[in-house]
Amino acid sequence: MNLFKRYSLYLLRWQLSTPILALCVFYLTKSLGPTVTTIVANFIGGLIFFWIDLWIFKKSDILFTGELWEINNNIICADCKKETSRGYRLVKTSNYDKTKDKNPQFRCHECSRAKYNRMISKNTLQVDAR
Repeated sequence: MNLFKRYSLYLLRWQLSTPILALCVFYLTKSLGPTVTTIVANFIGGLIFFWIDLWIFKKSDILFTGELWEINNNIICADCKKETSRGYRLVKTSNYDKTKDKNPQFRCHECSRAKYNRMISKNTLQVDAR
């Protein structure tokens, strides 16, 4: 997900938290006071929006491209055997699912891209081009 989409979702998420804060302030301020009401509202918002923030900032594009990738640091590429600071593996698409893979194989950027392109050219991978 590109930064602009991620930022737009984050701003939308902030707007969605406004009604929760407003309801807490409206109903609780008289009985709890403004400070405790603010703490309660932020706690409720945190319980709800933690999961949304996790999705927004997770390194996954599954909701936009239909693909779920996993990124790992300091790996040895499964193909070229080079040590690299960041490795990638395709976990899931519409017709490919390695979510329960007991021995996941991470690849450097170049080898990961090459394998991905081979899978597309062999038509073993369907890419949802939204």
